[in-house]
Amino acid sequence: MNYFQRMKEKFEKLRHQKDVIILSVESSCDETSVAIVKNGREVLSNIIASQIEIHRRFGGVVPEVASRNHIMAISNIFDEALDKAKITKEQIDAVAVTYGAGLVGALLVGVNFAKALAYQLDIPLIAVNHVHGHIAANYISHLQLKPPFVCLMVSGGHTAILEIKEYEDFKLLGTTVDDAVGEAFDKVARVLELPYPGGPEIDKLSKEGKNVYNFTISNSLKDTFNFSFSGIKTAVVNFVHNHEQKGDSLSKADIACSFQEHVTDELSDKAIRACRYVGQNKLVVAGGVGANSRLKEKLKAKCEENAIEFFAPVLQFCTDNAAMIASAAYYMMKNGLGLADLDLTGKPNVEL
Repeated sequence: MNYFQRMKEKFEKLRHQKDVIILSVESSCDETSVAIVKNGREVLSNIIASQIEIHRRFGGVVPEVASRNHIMAISNIFDEALDKAKITKEQIDAVAVTYGAGLVGALLVGVNFAKALAYQLDIPLIAVNHVHGHIAANYISHLQLKPPFVCLMVSGGHTAILEIKEYEDFKLLGTTVDDAVGEAFDKVARVLELPYPGGPEIDKLSKEGKNVYNFTISNSLKDTFNFSFSGIKTAVVNFVHNHEQKGDSLSKADIACSFQEHVTDELSDKAIRACRYVGQNKLVVAGGVGANSRLKEKLKAKCEENAIEFFAPVLQFCTDNAAMIASAAYYMMKNGLGLADLDLTGKPNVEL
């Protein structure tokens, strides 16, 4: 009996096991993370090695550099996760790993490490969609949260509104037709000469500014749940370049504030409208941009106005981390999904 045949049997037993401990690996971009989570909610350890300072000198993530640093960090991060969880690797029931979406080279480091570990321990390997992990970050932040709910997914690579009917039953209500919101934040931050990562820098700078510039553009998507951020990104870039060429002085704080106000208005308005559309009274935000203070402020206020419960991950689970991958893997496993063979590989793009 080969590895995958054995794993099918073990995977089926795990679905009905009372307590399940999953070790997970996340390496989709510039964080190397290993976590150990019990029953999808109890985080025993969540170790993250960030590369922000390394990539800041380049103004953004350099894929080759990211991959090399994942290789150097992952073994030590694994040992630290076991030590903090106070368990041995023989107590792990399954290994979960982000297989996409992300930088291929970076993903391959985590995928290959997870495959080798699963094979060595002769335990199931679970392949997890990175976006599903961001949704599950709310399960480890809010132990009482259960589907159904509406999710506003806002990250560097994705912007979408999803109806989460059950743990593994998602319906896409709307998505971006061009740039993801996190990408727009980063590009506007770059033209304002703010350090990487741009999103938090714009959030911080906007608190010193005023909403005085009108970057609102014609929006043909206003009656849908889809988003477009390419236009406002281009409007800001052109505005800054045009005034610089004329020698005009500009308030970067005012530009940051005006841009952020427009973007967060659109995100929060459509999220609330989606809740009303599907008749749902719970709204969850997920993804790195979910850490944006102005977005959370608006979502919370609008949810209160509309008698909707609002949930957002605690800050440490907003950005990329392995704990959210383990949580997502647990609910996949319970639904008989995600079992992977040793031919698993990293994929730059995967469907939501």
